[in-house]
Amino acid sequence: MIRSLLYVPGIAERFIAKAHLRGADAIIVDLEDAVAENEKLNARAALATVVPRVGQAGAQVFVRVNHREDLVFQDAEAACVAGAYGLYLPKTSSPKILERLDAALRPLEDRLGREPMVFVPLIEDAAGVLKAQDIAHGPRVLALSMGIEDMATSFGGEPLPEVIRIPRVLIHLAAKAAGKLSFGLMRTVADYRDTEAMRASILEARTFGIDGASCIHPSVVPLLNAGFAPGQKEIDRARRLVAAAEVAQRNGIGAFMFEGMFVDAPIVERARSVLAHVPESTD
Repeated sequence: MIRSLLYVPGIAERFIAKAHLRGADAIIVDLEDAVAENEKLNARAALATVVPRVGQAGAQVFVRVNHREDLVFQDAEAACVAGAYGLYLPKTSSPKILERLDAALRPLEDRLGREPMVFVPLIEDAAGVLKAQDIAHGPRVLALSMGIEDMATSFGGEPLPEVIRIPRVLIHLAAKAAGKLSFGLMRTVADYRDTEAMRASILEARTFGIDGASCIHPSVVPLLNAGFAPGQKEIDRARRLVAAAEVAQRNGIGAFMFEGMFVDAPIVERARSVLAHVPESTD
């Protein structure tokens, strides 16, 4: 379960030093937007030490590579050698870049004797939205996500919830149809100081079945961890419902009444899904 993914600039020591203390399920070391042009090669070279440092407390480590042709493959190879779990791939508009990276990385991974890295395509324009199903079925895809600011900019809009809702939902559905995870909120992550709006957006995303989201400030990590994990009341009810379903099944009953509610197979399956996402400390 990846509920929270914290972005860390790949060249900023003051953020890197404390990243492993923030409680995020995953860290995204950013080589793209958070790194100035004249520092990109230095940030890539630093991955060898940065990746193990930010992951030392057990968080999965992703590297957001640069999308430019002259940088992306070398960024990906450096992330692979450094031991990153996966790549965040910005401005993914088709599965072609996934296929090319897959082919380029396989020989290196074989030489290193390491597990293949996973991919999280970031869909950031209208063309990518319309190709989201193809992207979701591309090689190594763990999850789909959306770059809200870039998405709105790509079609001349503003990054408001009502503007980005349709592309966000389409990307989410593409991910779920392919059996992949879905990351992201229905609002921009830039306004992280509005805690109540952030909580509401996390609740909305979880209601849609979204699995987790990224953030740019560590203060948001506990909100994501709490919001994308089931609460104790929800866990207790799911346990009672599953137990009642097992009794009903033994008695040859399909649908039944539970605490004043009609229950059938899809509702039982949702309860089982809740229990499957219980953090170890809660169970």
